[in-house]
Amino acid sequence: MHEDRLRELRGEIDVINLQILELLTQRAQVVSAIGLVQQTLGTSFYDPEREAEMLTRLQQANEGPFSNETISALFNQIFRASLALEEEEALAKILVQRHYPDERTVIAMADGTEVGAGDFTVISGPCAIESAEQVDEVAGALAARGVRFLRGMGWKPRTSPYDFQGLGMEGLRIARQVANRHNMFIVSEVMDKSLISEMSEYVDVFWVGARNMSNTFLLKALGQVRQPVILKRSFGANIQEFLYAAEYIVSNGNPNVILMERGIRTFETRTRNTLDLSAVALLKLETHLPVVADISHSAGRRDIAIPLARATKAVGADGVMFECHPNPPVAMSDAKQQLSIPEMHALLDEIMDEQRVLA
Repeated sequence: MHEDRLRELRGEIDVINLQILELLTQRAQVVSAIGLVQQTLGTSFYDPEREAEMLTRLQQANEGPFSNETISALFNQIFRASLALEEEEALAKILVQRHYPDERTVIAMADGTEVGAGDFTVISGPCAIESAEQVDEVAGALAARGVRFLRGMGWKPRTSPYDFQGLGMEGLRIARQVANRHNMFIVSEVMDKSLISEMSEYVDVFWVGARNMSNTFLLKALGQVRQPVILKRSFGANIQEFLYAAEYIVSNGNPNVILMERGIRTFETRTRNTLDLSAVALLKLETHLPVVADISHSAGRRDIAIPLARATKAVGADGVMFECHPNPPVAMSDAKQQLSIPEMHALLDEIMDEQRVLA
């Protein structure tokens, strides 16, 4: 008799569970509709005042046996799940998100050179342009190894305002002359949208530094240019924030965006930052944009550049960026992380060996 009663009560619980599930499904549908309206209005999905108001009403209507604390805990879980649903649905609809397995963006340069088509791309050059002789020596060595993308930084954002800040437009003019001589493309950081027009005469690929990843005015302006854009992940940004930054460029008309992982800030002090290899793999999985890794700023030291380059390639990156200088100890910026020309040759040899192994 008692067993029959237990079975009966459990049956009632099963029915109630299904009713709760049906109501949760209905609630999720309404949440999705709210999310669409919020996106149209440009408002945040998370509204703490609204959540507090709903919890207050639930507590006032609560007749037990569960305490108000228990009711709040249960509905907080529902609120969190609803917020996650809104964010996931919004992210799935953005332009930079991969929508089918074979979808990928291939960046094509003027002469047919491609980034993201399968070949491993190398971007290299000095941390900052110091002189024509310095850039020419590095560019000549890189070009002899088949490297097409020359890092040519006219401006160098520094932590201290008293450190070397770069040669500005004069540096870009030097870089353009050197790049033309060696048949290379100039990659250079743009600091402000007011510089885009003038820089366009010299630059083949614009570069948005980590400090400017959240500069939406700059990102929108770069959506209007014809050149490809390398977007660096900020050391404090998560992957979702990184993808939304790329979305600012793509949604404003420029689909040619290359994502660059440059390391995140952690508690580790042996390296300048921590190269997030999992981010490279996730970005390749979730987005159709090419992904490259900066192994210089992520580590801040040249002695582990080769293993980081090999690891970057192994996790599926489309390319790697590293700094190279004719005489790193006397470099005017980031001396500890720039490779010498012989070290550059050693790294490229390792990458080629890695390519043969993976093939």
